[in-house]
Amino acid sequence: MKGVSLILVCACVLAGICILSLGFGRYPVSPGTIISWLITGGSTDGNVPLIMVSIRLPRMFAAVVAGGALAISGAAYQGLFRNPMVSPDILGVSSGAGFGAALAILLSMSQAFVQLMSFTGGISAVLIAVAVSRAIGRGHDSVLVLVLSGIVVSSLFGALISMLKYVADPLDKLPAITYWLMGSLADIRIRELRTVLFMVAAGAVPLMLVSWRLNVLSFGEEEARSLGLHTGIMRAVVIVCATMVTASVISLCGIIGWVGLVVPHISRFIAGPNHRMLLPVSFLIGSAFMLAVDTVARSAVSVEIPIGIITAVAGAPFFIWVMKKSSIRS
Repeated sequence: MKGVSLILVCACVLAGICILSLGFGRYPVSPGTIISWLITGGSTDGNVPLIMVSIRLPRMFAAVVAGGALAISGAAYQGLFRNPMVSPDILGVSSGAGFGAALAILLSMSQAFVQLMSFTGGISAVLIAVAVSRAIGRGHDSVLVLVLSGIVVSSLFGALISMLKYVADPLDKLPAITYWLMGSLADIRIRELRTVLFMVAAGAVPLMLVSWRLNVLSFGEEEARSLGLHTGIMRAVVIVCATMVTASVISLCGIIGWVGLVVPHISRFIAGPNHRMLLPVSFLIGSAFMLAVDTVARSAVSVEIPIGIITAVAGAPFFIWVMKKSSIRS
């Protein structure tokens, strides 16, 4: 009952932030007006339905999906690798997705193809990392080799992104590539969100279903095998699902760091290490965090700030605090 109550409290907090977020912007709307419009579908202010349906609701849903997806992916990866320093881009998905998007922008492709190339690049980078680890990992620690392969692949695709930026037109293509890589929810539309929502659900639901196996895996691979868990299949399921979730989000809104690293720590402080609670709580807190960050990004100053900048500014000091607390305990 305690777990259900915690999830309900997190959901209520997220709902409150959603209402507040819908009211912020260049055209402020009071919470009472928003609630009345949501209940009745009408408003005495004729601009409210247009602003909500066309701009703020799609952006709000995108922030909720993106933040929750990155958080649950990070929590799953940290459980899989038994390392709290792991983030969703540990196997190179962010660099691969960034390369795919940068290449599409350089070739003047449409927004739909930019998203498709980004998703394909992210998946490809992880597949390459897994293939490299399998090729050279015989007789070695498979988890360590997989992480090192991901670091190498991430560096490779990072270099390829730099090469594309070097040859891009500095007046047109280069600013577009740079802005995309910093992350933004400014151009989100419902049609794009539907596809991404399906891909996120296809990855997040299996992660929820195998969450108890992540608890078993946290004891170590040998202990997990002795308890009847097929660690190879489990690792493959988590990697495939978490990669699908992360690549889908990056293809929608660009590279947004720190969410998948910081939010699982916050959720672990609140919900504990049990992944059956940690994953849903991480999703809700990640959604609330991303929504708050996006509200600041579009409301703090007259020009919108890329989300990746704000998440880094907010995440880095928090992580320093986490490391300090950990060193004190040890």
